[in-house]
This record gives sequence, C-alpha cells and structure tokens, in this order.
Amino acid sequence: MNRPTPRESVALMAGYHSPQIEVDVRLNTNESPEPPPDGFVEAVAEQIAAIGWHRYPERGATELRSRIGASYGLRAEQVFAANGSNEVLQTLLLTFAGPGRTSIVFEPTYALHSHLSRVTGTTVVQGERADDFSIDLDEAERAIVEHEPDVVFLCSPNNPTGVVDPPETIRSVLDMVTSSGGLLCVDEAYGQFCDFSAVELLGDDTPLVVSRTYSKTWAMAAVRLGYLLAPQWVVSELEKVVLPYHLDAMTQIAGTVALDYLDAMQERVGRLVEERSRLMARLKDLPLDVWPSGANFILIRPKNHSGDAVWQGLVDRSVLIRNCATWPRLDGCLRITIGTPEEDDRLLDALTEVLA
Repeated sequence: MNRPTPRESVALMAGYHSPQIEVDVRLNTNESPEPPPDGFVEAVAEQIAAIGWHRYPERGATELRSRIGASYGLRAEQVFAANGSNEVLQTLLLTFAGPGRTSIVFEPTYALHSHLSRVTGTTVVQGERADDFSIDLDEAERAIVEHEPDVVFLCSPNNPTGVVDPPETIRSVLDMVTSSGGLLCVDEAYGQFCDFSAVELLGDDTPLVVSRTYSKTWAMAAVRLGYLLAPQWVVSELEKVVLPYHLDAMTQIAGTVALDYLDAMQERVGRLVEERSRLMARLKDLPLDVWPSGANFILIRPKNHSGDAVWQGLVDRSVLIRNCATWPRLDGCLRITIGTPEEDDRLLDALTEVLA
C-alpha cells in the first residue's frame, strides 16, 4: 500500500509532549495545585443545563470576550479567545507568519513558540539569552535587524526559567520590532504571578499582542481556554483565519463564570507566590543551582548529580517534576511546579533523599 506522507517539515518534526505518569505528587505541568473556588462548578453546571445542544455555540463568544476585555479596561473587539493559549499562538502564526515568513524566539524559552512556528511553515530564528537567561538587547537587535521577522516572541515570566522581562526590556524590543515592520507577541501565561504586564503598552497603533491563559491562575487547565489582548485590527485578522464555531458553548460558559470569582483567583495567586518563596528558600539549602522565578515554578540544576538521575529518583518516590535537559542550554535542569505546602514538603523530603 502506498501511504500518503506528511509534508517533509512535519515528518522530520518531534511532537511536543509532557509525561503523564501516575504518581502521588504531580509537579510537572505548572497546573494550579488547588481546584476552582467553592460555587464555581455548580454555577457552571447550572448554565450548561440550559444549553441548546442542537444549536451551534455563539460564534463570536461576545459575552466572554466582553467580560475578559472589561477586566483589563479593553473592548471585546480587542480580545481574541481560543482553545488554550496554544491555539491563540497558532492562529497568530497562521495569520501573520507562515511559509516565506520568519519568527524569532530567544532560547531557552517555551518550546511551543518554535514548534507552532514550524507547524505553520514559518522559518524560526533562534536568538540567545544572556547567561542569567534575561533578554540580551544587543542580541535582540542583531537578530531583528538581520532577519526582519514577521513575529517576535517574548515569554514573561519565561517558561521554563521563570525570568521576568522588565518593562524597559519589553519597550526596547517593541521599538525594534516596530521599526522592522513586525509584530511582538508577549506570552504572559504566568503573568498574574509577577508585578508588570505588557498589557500596559497596548495601543491601536502599536504592533503588540499579549497572550494569557485560564489554565494556570484560574485553575482551569481542563477547560482549555486562552485569550489574546491586542489592537482591534489584529483581532479582526485572526477572526478570518480561525475555524468557525471553534469555541464550544461549555468553554464559553466556564470562562465567563470564572470572571465572577476574580477575588478568589487573586487570593489563590497570592498563596502560591508565598509558597514559592518558602519552597525556593528550602531548595537553596540543598546542593542545587536555583534560579529566581516570577512564575508558579522554579528551575533548578543539581550540582553533584545528573538531572536525569534526580528526576528518576523522584519518580521512584512517586513525585513527578519536569526534566528540561533536552531544552536548549538547560542540560541537567529540572523544573518544579509550585504545589500545596503538603506536596512541596513531600517533594523536599524526596529530593533530600535523592541528593544525599
């Protein structure tokens, strides 16, 4: 049988995967360790019961986009919502990048920026971060001037390093991208865990978009809902590309109801930030390199053991974290999601044993 073959770029591509292993403590995918607040599930269920199942969902997700926009002082026309921030990013690339066009990422960073670029046929240029994993502005200028990219990605806080780009860095890169005629995408999947947001820099004549997700701070990873904050002209172009009725009725309901629990979300973020400080202090007492983080995870590197051996030792003790060794410049590195105090204590006990 002559089987059809995928296009060459896909055939040579490795998929993006995160191990799903049955363990007692799962700290590998940056999920919220807490469920949504009391009353949320019941409120969603009540509205789902009223869905007209024989009808398509509201195509424009107008109520959801209006509520999201209002929480940032924006209009619905400045919000694009999709099935997780990954679909947001894919739609952005399908619209503004693709074959014959270029994106720039600064490694190490979120692997989906490169992966989705390649999936959409976009040429990927990899810039290098500084030794402390911050954005090197000289390197950024070199890459942008040389390649005149159509889309440039910044990730702040950066996944998996946790580094937060200061406002002056984002402004500088935005000026470079504006001069080159491209579009800057600041991925803020973990934006609520730090103090500055690039949302402050949005403007109708500014080629800047900011992506966010419900998966982390809203404790709604199961829903798969993300959104983009952008000038209206960007959103109008994205709506030409995205599939019709792509956002189902249940997702729209869950995302809208969640906005009634904004205070609860912020309280949960506050608890995780406090727990992050406690966990980081404890990790620094162990033979580890520990990087500062503005997200809900911490990047570490064992000093006297291989990262692979430590990862396996933790799995053997029913604790799962993320092995980042295959990511650019992260040989031996591991990423720990902030869990509950009880989960983090279990991690610390296991890690102490493995490192002994």
